[in-house]
Amino acid sequence: MGHKEDLLEGAKRCLLEKGYTRTTARDVVAASGTNLASIGYHYGSKDALLQQAFLALTEEWGEAASAAGAEGERPLPADPYERFRAVWEQVIAGAEAARPVWKLQTEIVTRLDDDEKLREAIKEPQREGRLGMAQGFLGIDPEKDPEKARLAGLLCQALATGVMIQWLVDPETAPSADDLTAGLKVLMGQDS
Repeated sequence: MGHKEDLLEGAKRCLLEKGYTRTTARDVVAASGTNLASIGYHYGSKDALLQQAFLALTEEWGEAASAAGAEGERPLPADPYERFRAVWEQVIAGAEAARPVWKLQTEIVTRLDDDEKLREAIKEPQREGRLGMAQGFLGIDPEKDPEKARLAGLLCQALATGVMIQWLVDPETAPSADDLTAGLKVLMGQDS
């Protein structure tokens, strides 16, 4: 890896360990084995580097979550409720490992009113993430049915955010995949 990649990896580690606000340029340099001048040369500023690192971390989580809904070694059930349950079972199984990413995301959200550049930087990746969730969680191809994927992605993203916040606050009472599936059935009038 070169300095640019080393900086990004170091920044990702710092964000997960220290958070966005407490990560300094010196922390990133120490974690990456580079120098302060490299940050300016490759990213322009520490904030730009941290934004890229944050986006990379959320993209990695999104890819892992979407992979839970992808056809893997065992095919996902055809029944939409069973597919929903199977995907959420895998996502929730990774909740503890994803805890640092979600903790970071909650910190980032609290900064958005004061950091317009950060807000702008995450808008498009958020939109792309929704479409990825629609495809990964529900099998909706955004190319073939963009509006259906957009709507389903909005719901998936809202649900994922809510579920992961509940896991951050109280893992003992956070929803299981079975709870989410039963709740969906109640909403859809299928709870007989």
